[in-house]
Amino acid sequence: MPARNGKQYLQGLKDNSAEVWLEGERVRDVTSHPGLRRGAQSVANLYDLQLDASVSDEMTYTSQTSGEQVGMSFVVPRTLEDLENRRKMMTRWARTSGGMLGRTPDYLNVILMACAEASSYFGANRPEFAQNAIYYYQHARENDLALTHTLVNVRRTRSAQGTTGTDEDVALHITDERDDGIVVKGARVLATLGPLSDEIMVFPSTVLRTTEDAWRYAFAFCIPCNTPGLKFVCRESFDIGRSNFDHPLGSRFEEMDSIVLFDDVFIPWERVYLSGDIELCNTLFVATGSEAHMMHQVITKNVAKSEFLLGVACLMVESLGSGGIPQVQERVAELILDMGVMKACLRASEADAKIDQWGVVAPDKDHLKVARNLFPRMYPRMTELLQLLGSSSLMMLPTEADFESPIQSEVNDILATDDLSGLQRVKVFRLAWDIAASSFGSRQTLYERFFFGDPTRRAISLYNSYDKQPVMDRVKEFLELD
Repeated sequence: MPARNGKQYLQGLKDNSAEVWLEGERVRDVTSHPGLRRGAQSVANLYDLQLDASVSDEMTYTSQTSGEQVGMSFVVPRTLEDLENRRKMMTRWARTSGGMLGRTPDYLNVILMACAEASSYFGANRPEFAQNAIYYYQHARENDLALTHTLVNVRRTRSAQGTTGTDEDVALHITDERDDGIVVKGARVLATLGPLSDEIMVFPSTVLRTTEDAWRYAFAFCIPCNTPGLKFVCRESFDIGRSNFDHPLGSRFEEMDSIVLFDDVFIPWERVYLSGDIELCNTLFVATGSEAHMMHQVITKNVAKSEFLLGVACLMVESLGSGGIPQVQERVAELILDMGVMKACLRASEADAKIDQWGVVAPDKDHLKVARNLFPRMYPRMTELLQLLGSSSLMMLPTEADFESPIQSEVNDILATDDLSGLQRVKVFRLAWDIAASSFGSRQTLYERFFFGDPTRRAISLYNSYDKQPVMDRVKEFLELD
């Protein structure tokens, strides 16, 4: 199958319905459920975009396996141009949502690619796993699958317990190893896009402790979302049925986060990447190069998101005529700086890209790690800046119904500015509200704070991985310490 369109994506969700629970009820069809259908349609729009004749050359490439056009996010970068072309494709997808869709399919596609190119890593102790990594990448690419993933075990408390730092009876673990595969039981979070995905990648959980039973928690596999025994338990939907006017983001981009329950789920060996190998599980992301490609996709999304928030801020300022106020200029300048830093890190990662040990052109990780560590601090401040720029105008927000009521002319006149009608002004500020003050916007802020996990751990990771010797040597040379 070549690259899919939106209709094919939605039909796939209908034909292979997963067990999804939302607000105490089983969802029989995510494509028609009021809390999920518009989010599904937004993902479908991404698939339609890759087949748009005006941009399809940028969005797809020719598969060496099938000769069909497949999604550009699956491409193996062999040259810098390949890497840049992939980023251009990912940028188009990210801009369709203003960066508000954090788990578009390209996020996992680039990881699949890196794992396939590093297939020998998975086959170090079990040669058949190397072929599995290659097969699954090709399977996902040729069928243009939408994937979700999970790598965090459920934690009843914050105290460190057992093998994985969580209660061993609820942490996902292997209960049986058979001739034809493994059986797993337990729970995982946080499967964003889970109910709207075709298949799920289950990665090794965070740093496994090397105890006697640790092998039971060491695995990586991919299975269809409708696999028997697999359940997705959703949080409350932020799409509450309001119009695009009233909730311009929440009505479109509900990507849904979910707990994943595994009730004695069977995984055939051909779907397993790793099993029981603690060392390989602990070093998977760095050793395979998938970390660099994943960060490249995320920072591309962050650039699009920074651009979007800057654009909203500038429209707010223009509509209020407040651009001459020094404090306003300072706040917008801060947003420009944030966007510039994200762009600079992204482009620097490409400028310093190198061929990795697997023969793949990989973006420079140090530049991407800088952006990865900065954005969780930046984004809450960016939304705060929108609040400060909007102030009371973020509270004076009639609904679409008010502009269709007998008092529409009064409301329109009262809220009109020199440049915008009352209706246009409210559109701008309802968008700002949905970013900076709504339940949808609050989830976005929380999500960005912990996108890559605990910020302190990310800082420690940067400290430990960064090569500090060259800068110390320069200071030693200056001080003539040698």
